[in-house]
Amino acid sequence: MNLGMILIWLAFVCGAGATICSIRYYTASDHRARALSKKLELLCTASITASVIILLIHLLSVNASYEYVFSHSSTDLSWFYRISAFWAGQEGSLLLWTWSILVMLLLLRYTGYTKQLAETRIMDLTTIVSMAIASVFLILLVIDNPFSAFRVLPSGAIEPTNWNPFAALYNVPYGQGMNPLLRNPWMAVHPPVLFLGYAAFTFPFAAAIGNLITKDERWTLIARDWMRIAWLFLTLGIGLGGFWAYEVLGWGAWYWTWDPVETSSLIPWITSTAYLHAQTRAKHGEYGFLAPLLAVASFILVIFATFVTRSGIWASVHSWQDFTTEGLVIAIFLVLLTLCSVFLLGRRYLEDENAPRESEEELS
Repeated sequence: MNLGMILIWLAFVCGAGATICSIRYYTASDHRARALSKKLELLCTASITASVIILLIHLLSVNASYEYVFSHSSTDLSWFYRISAFWAGQEGSLLLWTWSILVMLLLLRYTGYTKQLAETRIMDLTTIVSMAIASVFLILLVIDNPFSAFRVLPSGAIEPTNWNPFAALYNVPYGQGMNPLLRNPWMAVHPPVLFLGYAAFTFPFAAAIGNLITKDERWTLIARDWMRIAWLFLTLGIGLGGFWAYEVLGWGAWYWTWDPVETSSLIPWITSTAYLHAQTRAKHGEYGFLAPLLAVASFILVIFATFVTRSGIWASVHSWQDFTTEGLVIAIFLVLLTLCSVFLLGRRYLEDENAPRESEEELS
């Protein structure tokens, strides 16, 4: 039985269920839905955590019956690189990103001073948006499952299966190992640091959406520290990646060549830096429109960077070259995020523009 595949499916069902139940509570004050959403959220996080552990075990033991292990791990690799193989491919890196979002959401809701906002509408909306985003990533994992395994067909042919967790696995005696360009110590730190930064961008975005709907200024309590975390990890990730490129790719005296993926990761760094400056005044009631705009734009640009990497539209040493169903889902997600965000931001802008005029009319 392919337990890892089942856990991915279970995580998706629980994540989608938690999102739906949270929406039900927010719109109808159904407390049973709220209790169920919390349980489903915890079960979703537990399932994805278990799948992370199982994939690491398969990579370390080089269980090459799994397509992902066959493609990225081998017995000639040290344990150091076998662990690094976890984020060497699309499926593993998405699994790491999704797991990070779910764990960070638990930290947001149940630790620190933000747990004092647990019963507020702003936290409810932050949770809804965050779980919805995690559910989209879980859809991607279902489509492109990291536990896809080789099986023998009745005809004798061997093919990977992404949908049958009960198929008898074909015993592959070896793995082909990691791409030689990835066999570098920077591989152990650059990708996970970058993905942790990308995951942390979820919460300033979700809180900003909550503010655009409720006008609750306490959104900055959520967004402030998580944007700092996102900015820190993104800065480290870009810097570490630059040194890696300088060392391995031989780009010469500069470690930056304006590669499409490099550039797409730099743009959200710029907008998040601008947000960190704007937030110092947002808590005083200023930048009521600019601050959420920058928080929203930063996350959308992160998803755009992901699309650039995984769509194959732009040629890059960082990117996978084929446009797959996964790339299509990311494109649809990016379009929906942009349209919804533009609508909410436009509505807030018009409200802010009309508010002074209404105040002047009242005074006159």
